[in-house]
Amino acid sequence: MNLLRSGEVMSGAVLAALGIYVILEARQWEYLGADGPGPGFFPLWYGIALVVLSAALIVMHLRDAAPAPAAPAERGGQGRALAAWMGLVACVALLKPLGFLIAFGLFSLFLVRVLYRQPLGRALAVAVGGTLGFYLLFDVALNVSLPRGILGF
Repeated sequence: MNLLRSGEVMSGAVLAALGIYVILEARQWEYLGADGPGPGFFPLWYGIALVVLSAALIVMHLRDAAPAPAAPAERGGQGRALAAWMGLVACVALLKPLGFLIAFGLFSLFLVRVLYRQPLGRALAVAVGGTLGFYLLFDVALNVSLPRGILGF
């Protein structure tokens, strides 16, 4: 087995390199301040987690004696992935004119209704519930305003 062609080893190595970069950058920031964690606290631990989990991915792959045969690709999987990306692009483009709550709600509705082919009622419930959850978490609990659109929310 050629390790350089293994997706798990290559992705693990790239993620480990990213983790090392994050750690090196985070070490330049204040770790702890008078009021608690500084700006370098979370990035440092995020970088450490990246390196550890990347190493675990590589080790688990190397310990696997016989790789499982690849599952056949799902028909239309690439098209669905592209549609999800395009939906995300549309969501980002709609953030300024419509605001986060409406743009995210429409994106959620698109994902659940179109890509996951769920009934309209379920898709609406997920979109409204997710949007309401973001509003309650950020605007109410954390007092962090989400981008507002022309409608004011």
